[in-house]
Amino acid sequence: MRVLVVEDFEVLARSIGTGLRHEGMAVDVVLDGTAALDRLAVTRYDVVILDRDLPGVHGDDICRHLAQGRCETRVLMLTASDTIEDRVDGLSLGADDYLPKPFAFAELVARVRALARRATPPLPPTLESGDLTLDPARRTAFRAGRRLELSPKEFGLLECLLADPGLVMSAEELLERVWDEAADPFTSAVKHTMHRLRAKLGDPPVIETVREGGYRIGSP
Repeated sequence: MRVLVVEDFEVLARSIGTGLRHEGMAVDVVLDGTAALDRLAVTRYDVVILDRDLPGVHGDDICRHLAQGRCETRVLMLTASDTIEDRVDGLSLGADDYLPKPFAFAELVARVRALARRATPPLPPTLESGDLTLDPARRTAFRAGRRLELSPKEFGLLECLLADPGLVMSAEELLERVWDEAADPFTSAVKHTMHRLRAKLGDPPVIETVREGGYRIGSP
């Protein structure tokens, strides 16, 4: 899941970003509306966590921009105001959900996950291929009944491949979906993480390397 956090209070923005990364999400953080539009122009996000009162370009204008573009990105609007009128205004602008500050982090995570399910085609609650199963909600994976102890990035790679069995995904696609803005586009992070994931999955191999430089699970 790729998430953009747009919040001008830097301490809160960084805190949200760190917490969501611990939940296995790829997160980019910006502190003003202009930077948010720049990121949205070049990166597809599943969910945008959008503070309403932003410097530069106001959060309302960003929300209108996304709604008018008919993109699949979902918007969770944050604001210090908790009045019914403000909630109605935010939803009327095109926001998909509205969360007043202060909020419980667990609720934020639950709302982001719910919005992400609406941003992409629905998947079964458990992803399976042969003796391999993965539960995205519980963040658990098993092979032949054996629980796999995976890092967040290893879990993310496996989830991407199981979500589209038989589909070849390039290293660039996996880097974009599982890593965030801090990742070097020329890095070998995908290759090294894939090596560790394969070692944990054991034999017989389930992840195939395609000659053109991609990876897949299952038959095309």
